[in-house]
Amino acid sequence: MRIAEFQRLIEDTYGAKDKKRGMEGTFLWFVEEIGELARAMKGSDPENLREEFADVLAWLATLASICDVELGDVVEKYTRGCPKCDVVPCVCDEPHRFRSAEP
Repeated sequence: MRIAEFQRLIEDTYGAKDKKRGMEGTFLWFVEEIGELARAMKGSDPENLREEFADVLAWLATLASICDVELGDVVEKYTRGCPKCDVVPCVCDEPHRFRSAEP
C-alpha cells in the first residue's frame, strides 16, 4: 500500500472522529503513541513493536489529514537522499543533537 492510499484509508475510517477532536487533541494522541513506541523499543516483544509503529504511522496520517497535508507529496523532500547534501548515504558533517547511549 502506498502512503497516500494509507492516509486515505485512515481518513475514511476515522476522519469524522478526528475532525471533531481537532488538531490539538489529535496531536496529543500522536504524542502518546510515540511514548508507547518508545516503551516498546525498550522491550523485547517484536509484535508489540510492530503494533506501536503502526499506531504512530496511523496517528501521523490522521494529523496530516487534519492539517491538509498529503503525506504522499511530502516524501519528495527525501527522494534524492539527504535534503542538505543530496547524497545517499548522507555525508553531511554536522554535529548530532542526540547520540545513542550505545557505542
